[in-house]
Formats: sequence, structure tokens, C-alpha cells
Amino acid sequence: MQYRKNKKGEDISLLGYGCMRFSTKAGRIDIGKAEKEILAAVDAGVNYFDTAYLYSGSEAALGEIVERNGLRQKINIATKLPQYLVSNIAAVERIFNEELARLRTDYVDYYLMHMLTDFAQWERLKAMGIEEWIAQKKASGQIRNIGFSFHGNTAMFKKILDDYDWEFCLVQYNYLDKVSQAGEEGVKAAAAKGIPVMIMEPLRGGKLVGLLPDSAKKMIASNAHGWSAAEWGFRWLYNQSEVTCVLSGMNSLEMVQENCRIASDAAAGHFTPEDFAFIDQIIAEIKRTEKVGCTGCAYCMPCPKGIDIPGLFRGWNLMYSESKFSGMYDYFQTVGLRKESAFSTACIECGKCEKHCPQNIPIRQMIKSAGREVSPWYMKAAITVARKVLVRGKR
Repeated sequence: MQYRKNKKGEDISLLGYGCMRFSTKAGRIDIGKAEKEILAAVDAGVNYFDTAYLYSGSEAALGEIVERNGLRQKINIATKLPQYLVSNIAAVERIFNEELARLRTDYVDYYLMHMLTDFAQWERLKAMGIEEWIAQKKASGQIRNIGFSFHGNTAMFKKILDDYDWEFCLVQYNYLDKVSQAGEEGVKAAAAKGIPVMIMEPLRGGKLVGLLPDSAKKMIASNAHGWSAAEWGFRWLYNQSEVTCVLSGMNSLEMVQENCRIASDAAAGHFTPEDFAFIDQIIAEIKRTEKVGCTGCAYCMPCPKGIDIPGLFRGWNLMYSESKFSGMYDYFQTVGLRKESAFSTACIECGKCEKHCPQNIPIRQMIKSAGREVSPWYMKAAITVARKVLVRGKR
């Protein structure tokens, strides 16, 4: 296993264990199976385990396995505060103590504000007194490192990143997300500040394996490296020195063994120009099924009416390159859960966006088509409700 450093110079395994996808049996986590997989991962050198308050049964399962096998001093546990559920510090304290009890520990190595999508969420937490609460927990040793997980756009990520002395962050990042969510720009911005970057969804929930076009699968199978689709995805990330740890939701011994092998072999800077070119070919095959040739460059922005044009087009494209649900969920998560983002119906057809589009996309026409598919009436209703609950401004 290879290791990269956290902000304090401590070793973090290049491969992290994502504990959201433990196998289940009869509707409950299969503790025996998960235990074998965790022990195999620890034996192979994995020392970063990521869970969350709302991952059903995950914290309790991890805590039971860690306690029974005496692993606490061998691993780092990361868990998360569901910031969207709390309205005061008393609620934060209650949830944190519940998490400690579930995990059967008296401290958390890495604690995250879960799923920030808008600066307004962080402002609300600050107004609540979260900075003082964090300081107290760090002084007592109950929290060793503080960070946040993020879904939103690059500009919002950088704004949150610059507003506090974070010790790490967790972002969705893979070779299809180079210009979406935090994106490559956000990953590099964090690394430039010395902030470790943990990666979630390195394979987009398996979509960069199982849902690849047949043409892309054939290209991968015939490549001289002999790497699997998953290995290409992991290696693309490991090649970047800015990446500290890549989470994988491993739920089989074979997956643990294979992922640990890759993380022991793939060093930063190992990609050749030919490897980068091959990834670009795979991306091109994926994009052949898309509806609009948007590269996510954001030259069309800002929209005077607040429409996130690249985010809208990305969701629309994903409806065709992955699945209808995938595209709508991506739009809901990265665009809908922002306080000031407008629906496509707000477009006044001013044409300002089209004057700056290097792809010469008929944006005004495409906005209407994309909006009808990505945010039908029931999606708009869901987003409106979710914004009121999840993206409350400072009080």
C-alpha cells in the first residue's frame, strides 16, 4: 500500500474504505462478511475508513468490527455531521455523541460537515456557533481533523474552502467530473493550500465500469496494459499528486484484493501521454451518446437570471450517457441544492451566453429542451422543498 500525507504529516493510505455499501442480508448489514473484507483491507495496509451518520447501520457495524478486532489504533475513522438536519449546537452535540457511541470510540480522526452544496449552509452553521464547537472538540481531542464533503460547483467549493482553516475535504472526482462539482480546478486549489483531498465516486458509483458503452469496453479490453475499466479510473486519480486518498465502497474480498493491488502499484506521475490520450478516447466514446456538446468550460456564465447552464447541460447529457435517473439526480444534487440557482424557465433569451460559447451551441434553444427533461414539474417541486429544508441561509 502506498501512503500520502495529511496536513500534520501523518500517513493516509492511498486507498480508503468507503463504508456506505456494505453487503446486506435480510435487509441488514452482513457483519460477518463486512468483517472479513475490512480485516483483509487492514492487512493490506488500508488505514482510512469513511462512514456517516445517515449511512444506515454503517457506523454501528464499523464500530463493532473495529472493537472486536482491536483495530482502533491501526486505522483512521472518518464520519460526518448531517448539517442539513441540525438547527442548533445542542443538536450537533447530540448527534456527535450518538456517533461516538455507535463507533464505540471516544474520538473521531476525521470529522466532516456532510454534503455542503452552497456557502449559505456554511454561513448558517457559523451563525449557529459551529466554529466554537469545533475548537472545543479539537482541544479535547474528540476531533483530530476537521473537513467537509461537497457537492456543488467549483466556484462554491472554492468559496467554502477559503473561508475556514480546513484540514481536509471530500469531493466527487473522476475522469468524467474534471469540470463539474469541485472539479480539477477545485482539487488543485485545495492541494495548493496544503489541504488533503479525499475522493468519493472514483468510478461514478460503478458507472465507469458497468455502464460504459460497448465500444469503450472493447477498447479497454484490447489495450496493451491489460487494465480493467476500474483500474483505468483508479490509476487516473492516483496519477495526480493532489489526490490524497480515494474511497472505494468495497463489498467483496476480490474487490478488496484488486483495489489494494492497484493502490500499491500506481504512483503519482506514472501516466504516459499515451495513457492520457486513451482516457480522452474513452471519454469521447461516452460523450457520443450525449445530447449537447457542452465541455463545461463555463464561458457562458454567469447567466443574468441565475441559470447554471453547464450544470443543466451536464444533467441532460447524463440522462442519455448513463440513465434518466442519473441525470436528474445529478442536476438535483449539484444545481438544485443551491440557494440561488434558477430553473431553465427563467431564461429571457438575451443571448449573452451564446456570444461566449466556444462550441457555438444554440444555448437558448437547448436550455428549453434540457429543462423540460431534467427538471419536469415534479422535480421542480422536489427541489423547491429540498431547498427550504437543506439550504437554509444564515439566521
